[in-house]
Amino acid sequence: MAHLTTSVEYGIHCLMWLVGSDDVAMSSRELAELQGISPSFLAKIFPKLEKAGIVAASEGVRGGYRLGRPAAEISFLDVVDAIEGDKPLFDCQEVRGRCALFAGSPPEWASKGVCAIHAVMIQAEKAMRDSLSKQTLASVSANFVRKAPSSFSDDVSAWFSDRSSARTGRRDKSARDIPS
Repeated sequence: MAHLTTSVEYGIHCLMWLVGSDDVAMSSRELAELQGISPSFLAKIFPKLEKAGIVAASEGVRGGYRLGRPAAEISFLDVVDAIEGDKPLFDCQEVRGRCALFAGSPPEWASKGVCAIHAVMIQAEKAMRDSLSKQTLASVSANFVRKAPSSFSDDVSAWFSDRSSARTGRRDKSARDIPS
């Protein structure tokens, strides 16, 4: 987890739209359009999420992505590791052994054990990973649902239904028209 890129942010935002939509597969193109991001950018993220089992893909006209397991079982750490890989936050370069006073050969006391700076970074990374592991898509989605007006969920469902109908060539008569 050397650096959390925008891929993580966009990936999590798109996954949030999949929470609670088990009966409807959403295409990466639709998710990108909803988020206002490049479909080709998102198309690079979702295969990583699929490989990690976070999403499941289905092919065909009604194809798209669904969550691969319950939202309560998908932590933010799962998503970060799937997208960014399990890389360390800090890449220690053993600078402590390069002191000019050591003339190219550091004494044992200077290089023995874990570098004190590296130890702090390991501790910080552990705290961050622990925190990310405690936050799930379900818990954050629940916070969002409490914040958004109840009509917003209906608007989003109708928006996806309109696009799904366009993909399949049928119009769902119960879907409302939502301006794009």
